Amino acid sequence: MPDNNAKLVNSTIIAQLFGVTTRRVQQLAQEGIIKATKEKGVNKYDLLPTIQQYIKHLTERANGRDQKKDTETEGRKLEAEADLKRSKADMAALQLKELEGKMHRSEDVEAVMTDLVYTIRGMLMALPGRLAVDTSNADSAAEASEIIRAEVYKVLEELAAYKYDPEEYARRVRDRQGWGDLIADEDE
Repeated sequence: MPDNNAKLVNSTIIAQLFGVTTRRVQQLAQEGIIKATKEKGVNKYDLLPTIQQYIKHLTERANGRDQKKDTETEGRKLEAEADLKRSKADMAALQLKELEGKMHRSEDVEAVMTDLVYTIRGMLMALPGRLAVDTSNADSAAEASEIIRAEVYKVLEELAAYKYDPEEYARRVRDRQGWGDLIADEDE
């Protein structure tokens, strides 16, 4: 049964009294901090009890009784700190693997493979010059073909002798970290 002494006001009046937005007043009502009454589909607030409820809420917050939210915030903060520490540990583990030569950065692999491709390209580009005189002096096409085949096999044998060089990757890591100069200074 509605209180006949109730002074019902809209959320705009409450917002002005509390120094908040009307949206915040609606949130306070949804959170159960203040009570709203529906009148013709619009929220109305009994002025005196609403002010008292809001003062009680602010007092509890000021006295630390709103610890549930503080505990949740603290829990999220601790979880975020733990995630950050795990991420830093993961990064350190990856850096250690890189320094140990157990893992390589993609840009280092790309650079080493690019060097290899240029080496192969240089070998192939040198073939015509090396073969021109020999094949022109050949007595038959079969002899010229054999000369070309022999030179191609030499290039392939050189490529087959290519081995993974962990020191090349280690040098690239040292250069990227700026350690290359320090090691050179120590050697002198």
